[in-house]
Amino acid sequence: MRIWIALGLCAIFINGYAATLRVQPGQAIQAAMDAAQPGDVLEIEPGWYRANLVVAKPLTLRGRGQPGTGRPTLSGGQRGDTIRVTATDVRIEGLIVRDSGDSLLNQNAGIYIQPGAHRAVVRRCDLTYNLFGLWIEKADNVRIENNTITGKRDYLSPLRGNGIQLYNTRGARIIGNDISFVRDALYVDVSHHAVFQNNKMHHSRYGTHYMNSYYNLWEGNDSYLNRGGLALMEVREQTVRNNRTWGNSDHGIMLRTLQDSVVENNIVANNMRGFFIYDAEYNTLRGNLVVGNWVGVHLAGSPRNVVQGNDFIDNREQVRYVGAKDMPWGGNNEKERQQGNYWSNYLGWDANGDSVGDLPYEANDVVDRLSWKYPSIQLLLASPAVQALRLAGRQFPVLRVPTVVDNYPRMRPAHKDWRQWQAKAPEITKLESEP
Repeated sequence: MRIWIALGLCAIFINGYAATLRVQPGQAIQAAMDAAQPGDVLEIEPGWYRANLVVAKPLTLRGRGQPGTGRPTLSGGQRGDTIRVTATDVRIEGLIVRDSGDSLLNQNAGIYIQPGAHRAVVRRCDLTYNLFGLWIEKADNVRIENNTITGKRDYLSPLRGNGIQLYNTRGARIIGNDISFVRDALYVDVSHHAVFQNNKMHHSRYGTHYMNSYYNLWEGNDSYLNRGGLALMEVREQTVRNNRTWGNSDHGIMLRTLQDSVVENNIVANNMRGFFIYDAEYNTLRGNLVVGNWVGVHLAGSPRNVVQGNDFIDNREQVRYVGAKDMPWGGNNEKERQQGNYWSNYLGWDANGDSVGDLPYEANDVVDRLSWKYPSIQLLLASPAVQALRLAGRQFPVLRVPTVVDNYPRMRPAHKDWRQWQAKAPEITKLESEP
């Protein structure tokens, strides 16, 4: 008991007598940190500082000045890390941090948060022309909020680092960041119980490259003008909701070897492939708007998912399915009649007026298969000959191929504003996602 009381009094003493120290241009920030006491605040005046800092005690580095009116700039001189954090409870706020080295082997970063540097906070900083913006490894409960991160945009994509790299962490909060011109805006590996909210990720290879990570929330993010928007691979227990991913030259959302997750109320618009789903099971996809993609869903296998209440609108190819037997989507019985998906190319009718189609929707028939192999046939899709072939394929089982079947397709979309997304994104064929 006496030990705990003594520790508590020590903490009160440190917090109660924490000093605020000013650092002026021309002064050495590292020397000021070395002289400071744990808990002190270093306020850094606007100016240019050449520095490769090591923060080895709990301190706050706070830049004075406001964006657009001058803030302190810390330059690593294109070698090593500009700032390396080795202590717990470090806060870095309001700085421009730039010019790390370019060694991928050493993972040079604007801010490197090394193992054990728990509870680090980086807020309202500009991290620019660094190899990795932030490298965070085995550091728990970090908060990375409202930063602007741009990489070495004149480097080829494979030679860039990632905007934020999380490895073997727990409890991270990555919120409100704008990340661009890096290899992958967010690279997440073996990192659990994290929250990713309201970030913007663009002009990179992947908006998010996400592997071996569980129990995370991905919400309200924008991924656009990348090669791929969001790639979830080898993960489970994810919640992916209310995100917008558009104008990506490969896929909007990739679900690969995903289990026990919910993907709901996302906008997936004008990508080459809206969803790419491969080896994903026991997931729920509901309430998503999939609009204007070249392929709405590229589906390989992936049984035992619940896919209900989504809108598939004006995708050049609604579903490209590779499988040995039909894949049921939508409602499974009469009790689930109202839980089907909306398909803009559905040709059935609704005789009883219950807003549910009277015939099942089948995504892929013999004409769809031919159009994959011979894309030029799409110019003839409205011709009587092609329509007759489609009808024959439905009448004669020998011509039928396995497909996605929605037994209770909805007659009207749930998203009334879908047209604004159809018009928003650029023409995919002209997209240059990696400047």
